[in-house]
Amino acid sequence: MSMLSNLDLIRRVPLFSMLSNEHAQQVADSVVKRRFRRGELVVEQGRKSNALFILLNGRARVLTADSRGREVILAVLEAGDYVGEMSLIDNEPHSATVRAEVQTDMLVLGRAEFSRCLPETTSLAYGILRGLVSRLRAADRQIESLALLDVYGRVARTLLDMAEDVSGTMLIRNKVSRQDMAKVVGASREMVSRVMKDLEQRGVIETQENGSVIIKQRLYND
Repeated sequence: MSMLSNLDLIRRVPLFSMLSNEHAQQVADSVVKRRFRRGELVVEQGRKSNALFILLNGRARVLTADSRGREVILAVLEAGDYVGEMSLIDNEPHSATVRAEVQTDMLVLGRAEFSRCLPETTSLAYGILRGLVSRLRAADRQIESLALLDVYGRVARTLLDMAEDVSGTMLIRNKVSRQDMAKVVGASREMVSRVMKDLEQRGVIETQENGSVIIKQRLYND
């Protein structure tokens, strides 16, 4: 692949669309080409790869799985798409696994080179980027919950997401609305109420007079 082709592809990636010609050329000069075999992992959920991967051709699946190996496909990537940017922006592990569906060629851009394309870490733009990544991670987690967990599991996960560690106690400070919880987990208010009541009767959670909730036991196994 010629250098011009690398530059043309970089220009089609939204993350790099506003770069100056000089900066875009620097990125194009920094990428390396890598071929992934059918079924090969590009990035793995829960791990860091420290690189951005841009598809030249082929196809890859973005998926997440639970502890029993059940998978949910979140997206299918094709030429021009990219993966790995979320982990590079917030320095957290990947929220999903990406696997080549067929033989796929990609351009790989390392963390150092990618970081030069980002705004200063103290800037508003960088703060907005991190906020967007946080929302995307939450959306991925919600999709996984809806697809892989039953209502009980979805309520349990949502309670954990709402809780914060206060001196060693997992506490939900604000009153938990059954109606709002039902909308989050995709179930009826009556079903959510039954699950919450069961958790209280078993001593897993404890609702305080002010409406806050203490999580006293492990809710579910990931």
